[in-house]
Amino acid sequence: MRFPLVVFSLGLGYFSFCISAPSSTIRTNHVIHEKRAVEPQALDWTISHRPEGHKRLPLRIGLTQQNVQNLEDMLMAISHPDSPEYGKHWTPQQVVDTFAPAEETVRKVVGWLKESGFSTEKIKMSANKGWLQIDASVAEVEELLNTEYHVYKHLETGEEQIGCHEYSVPAEIREHIDLIKPTVHFNYGPSPQSGTKFKRAGDLGQPSSSKFTGPKKSPNAKPVSPTLANCDEMITLDCLRALYSVPDFTPKSKNNSYGIVEFTPQAFLADDLDLFFGNFSPNLVGVRPDIVLIDGAVVQTTNQSFSLNGESSLDLEYAMGLTNPQTITLLQTGDLVEGAGFDNWLDAVDGSFCTFEGGDDPTQDGIYPDPLPGGFKGPESCGIIAPPFVVSTSYGQDEVTISAFSAIRQCTEYGKLGLMGTSILYSSGDRGVAGRDGCLNSTGQPVANGTMFSPQFPVTCPFVTAVGATQVNPNSTVFEPEGACEQVIFSGGGFSNIFSIPDYQKSAVSSFLKNHPPPYTSAQFNNSGISRGYPDLAANGANYVVAVDGGFELVFGTSCSSPVTGSFITMINDARLAAGKGPVGFINPAIYSDKFKDAFNDITMGGNQGCNTPGFTATEGWDPVTGVGTPNVSKLIPLFLSLP
Repeated sequence: MRFPLVVFSLGLGYFSFCISAPSSTIRTNHVIHEKRAVEPQALDWTISHRPEGHKRLPLRIGLTQQNVQNLEDMLMAISHPDSPEYGKHWTPQQVVDTFAPAEETVRKVVGWLKESGFSTEKIKMSANKGWLQIDASVAEVEELLNTEYHVYKHLETGEEQIGCHEYSVPAEIREHIDLIKPTVHFNYGPSPQSGTKFKRAGDLGQPSSSKFTGPKKSPNAKPVSPTLANCDEMITLDCLRALYSVPDFTPKSKNNSYGIVEFTPQAFLADDLDLFFGNFSPNLVGVRPDIVLIDGAVVQTTNQSFSLNGESSLDLEYAMGLTNPQTITLLQTGDLVEGAGFDNWLDAVDGSFCTFEGGDDPTQDGIYPDPLPGGFKGPESCGIIAPPFVVSTSYGQDEVTISAFSAIRQCTEYGKLGLMGTSILYSSGDRGVAGRDGCLNSTGQPVANGTMFSPQFPVTCPFVTAVGATQVNPNSTVFEPEGACEQVIFSGGGFSNIFSIPDYQKSAVSSFLKNHPPPYTSAQFNNSGISRGYPDLAANGANYVVAVDGGFELVFGTSCSSPVTGSFITMINDARLAAGKGPVGFINPAIYSDKFKDAFNDITMGGNQGCNTPGFTATEGWDPVTGVGTPNVSKLIPLFLSLP
């Protein structure tokens, strides 16, 4: 599968894009702050016209936060198994106080805006001082940022976006600004639901499927036998329990929590859950997840298809089945008109990340209240639920489709959640070393015949746990070693072009590059040795039996492996909570440590081909195909229980 989830087309109908302003308007003290990552013309967009200068263009300025440079060290202190501070997670207020922008930053940026002609009434600040919003026109923004906006139109769908190629700020305040929106950020792919009312969340990593002649929801349907004899052809709950030495699980803690993120219009059907549970977990028939509706979300059932129901069905059926009877929280995100992006669910679990008045990136996220006809008119969901101890998201995008500043800003928020004790999991992608929009050319643009590997995001963020995919090899059993997934999909993996290598991973990556050097040059991937590698670990991602739209289908992808891995971490958390300890939180420093080495099954077969190459190869130790390997839950539970 791609990332067997939905790679949502993150774009509003009106997107921002820009080009440098004429040189005569450039102020001498301004320096370029951000440039567009990918040219839209390379992906079927064309310049339509210049926006009218008087049109309102609300500008949002992300202020530089304090202590971000220390975030990794702070996380290591509470997450490394050898640290005396292990497990001492932070309170939300500690996080806000530690990272709030300095007063000097606020003063200088506000001063610049006032000097540029904006009155105090036009400048608003978010509660945590992290964002400024300016009520401005297109012409005023162009003058302020020394840039020029254009409206772009998609050749096939007619969808329009507005933005600029680059923008500048005064040299003396550049260090005080992370990013400014809307500017260079662009939604390069049209929504898969083009022509329908669904504007966004369509193809963020949809799981791949293969129909098979299993039971249908009919009076003559026959149950699927949960046997271990054919796990190479059909993965079930029992196959996973056998593969990963999962002990009998009965929740002992009442305070545990596990969240699954889904993006509207993707939704589960209640009858599909019952069809699956009737075959594999009878006592769950009639049980539903706790549903948290974020930004006007709905669990829509009017439109039904694999692309709309496959991801949610997969995630919930396996998460609920494995952790039964642990309650699963569904973080359903985005309304039917506009949809949502990653920042929207982050807003909902961490109020300090919210801008205000829906201040998310309009090129990546849903903006609420939704101005579009029929959209959600309520305020954005800001801190409406405490962060679950584990959150799994099977959606993603190409790293090249988000600016470095935006990626880093979002990544920082994942790190903050880790400080508060939450494990964040993302699927690593389903196209091997290739991106969902194509491999890259020499200038970093996604093209059909590209030769440069295209890493994914958010999995390249060093503060999330990236989950790759394995398979029970054909004609093998669950008691034999797995290989990297090479059926229908290829486990996403590689090296980031944005994020540097975290300390917890340096030894593993160095060993891979030294002892198993890939046969590629820097023209194909970031082989510097100082870049974040992914995935971190893996789990099975092939031939999952999933009930979708009244029947059973076989589903493939890292969309499968992420919620399954999240289920295992939830089991570990249950054991710790029952013992009077806290959740494990950010697990990467632990799983890369020598202490945990024997708790993973090393995967040494298969690869993740893409870009007309064999890709990387699964080999001894960590590799950019299956990470440190697949989990042995019976070994992981006592290891994590032994920690403070």
